[in-house]
Amino acid sequence: MANYKLILEDDFKDEFSLIAIHCSVEAYKMAFLLNQHLSLQLKRRRTDLDFSKHGLELSFPWFEFEDEFEYTTYDLLANSFKTINARTIASGGLFNDEASAELITEYLIPELKSADYLLKITSESQKLPIRKLLMDLNEINQVISAYTVEIEQLKSKNNLIFD
Repeated sequence: MANYKLILEDDFKDEFSLIAIHCSVEAYKMAFLLNQHLSLQLKRRRTDLDFSKHGLELSFPWFEFEDEFEYTTYDLLANSFKTINARTIASGGLFNDEASAELITEYLIPELKSADYLLKITSESQKLPIRKLLMDLNEINQVISAYTVEIEQLKSKNNLIFD
């Protein structure tokens, strides 16, 4: 009887470009600025990008725009999620309970901790004007810096595949 071996290859490679943005404004303001300066139409999705990590429920704001004429999808994601973890420590007495709170910050892409936002651009056409897009992004007053990220270098690139 013959043995057959099934070889599974990673054919699910999603080709996209990634831009890291350093900016201290809120997510809705960042989407507004991109809409205004880059002529996009980013809108907040009904559901955010949700993860469960270390027992915490993480929710990253997610804005999306599908350009039907250029066959391009733009996804703006916040890279960090901050929450307060409150603990009560009982010391055994009636009134000696101590309450402590710690600020916990989790990242969508931990390798890019300094980036505030990620702009994922998925396109079916091979000619994307990334340089012009970067120049326009860096000319926004509130944006500190924006640069492209090599996706192959990221260990947590699977966090960006959410279709």
